Formats: sequence, C-alpha cells, structure tokens
Amino acid sequence: MEFLLDTANLADIAKYEKIIPLAGVTSNPSIVKKEGKIDFFKHMKEIRSIIGKERSLHIQVVATDYEGMIKDAHTILDQVDEQVYIKVPTSQEGLKVIKALKKEGVNVTATAIYTKFQAYLAIAAKADYIAPYFNRMENLNIDPENALTEMANEIKRTQGQTKILAASFKNVGQVNTALEAGAQAATMSCDILESAFSMPSIEKAVIDFTSDWESIFGKDITITDLK
Repeated sequence: MEFLLDTANLADIAKYEKIIPLAGVTSNPSIVKKEGKIDFFKHMKEIRSIIGKERSLHIQVVATDYEGMIKDAHTILDQVDEQVYIKVPTSQEGLKVIKALKKEGVNVTATAIYTKFQAYLAIAAKADYIAPYFNRMENLNIDPENALTEMANEIKRTQGQTKILAASFKNVGQVNTALEAGAQAATMSCDILESAFSMPSIEKAVIDFTSDWESIFGKDITITDLK
C-alpha cells in the first residue's frame, strides 16, 4: 500500500514526509498553478531533494499532441531526473505516447482515467501506474468502487505489473474505499490528511492518557524522567 501526496507545496511535502510513510509525490498543471509562477524545474528538483530518489515523483506533460507530449516527457527527464514517472492523460494521443515511452524504458503514469476501458488499454500498454479519478467518476454517476475492483481484476488476470494509483478524493472515506477495492496506491491532497487526524476523539484519547499518567506520577514527568 502506497500513500502519495498530491501537491507541489514544498512546506507541506517537507511536513508530511516526516509524518506519514510517504511513497511519493504527484503533480499536474492545476496543482502547479496553486504555487504561482514558479521556476518549474528548480521547484521539481527541490521536491526530489525532499523525498529522495527512493520515492516516486510524478510530473505531467502539458502538450496535447503526440510530438509535443514526447518532447515534454524528454525535457522533464533531462531537466529533473530520469527516474521521474511521466504522467500522460489516457486519451488517444496519450496512449500513443505511453506505448512509445514504455518502449524507451521510461516510467509512466497513465492519468485522467474515468472508465474501465481506459484503464484496460493503459494496462495493456504497460503503464507503470494508472490513475483513476475517484471523486470525478462518482460525480459522473460512474461507480468508482466497482471500476477499481475490475481494474484490479484485470491486472491480476493478465499478470500485469501496473499499479492502481487512485486519485481525486474529497474525503478519507473515498480513500479507504479505493484501497479496499484493490488500489495499490492513493494520492491525496494535504487537507485529506489534516481531516483524518482532526477527529476530536483522537485528541481526547491523548488528553485522557496524559491525565491518567499525571494522576500517578505527577505533571511534566515522562517515562524518561523515571530512569
């Protein structure tokens, strides 16, 4: 099970890299827009320096035609590093790009997946990850849980190496459902993580534990102080 951050905010990445078992970082043009007019390649290298080479970094092409996407992909690999997972929308042109990049041995994430058929084509094209948009599918009256289950079944049937990187969440419940439906990975915004840890019951449990300890050993006395 892999947990990724869907953000390009350096402070947030640095914060949660210390908190969660972080597997990587994903970005797209909409996420980059939130950071303003950044020095793009410098910024992506800074993300890499935070997460290290052992974690995955996913960067999306911007061009919409085959030649442009191929050029974008090679530029990203040249300017950031060759371990980057190139995110390619799973359109007709995108599938051509995915096939071509995989022939070159490039890491590829097939993104903007709404349907099982898109996923099946990307799996057959040997994309390393497929990124189905959970909440957006739900908004289109597509059952994302069933879709992810069948995507996982297709990978198993074909003995494929593709991983499902579920994306586009509005709450923790959707993340849980995606993982339980067979997704090997999930990428989420930091506000999803904030909401997961903001339950009053969690804070109350911590307060109760502290109160019980202090009732026996006194305030500001820790286990280490008992040595």
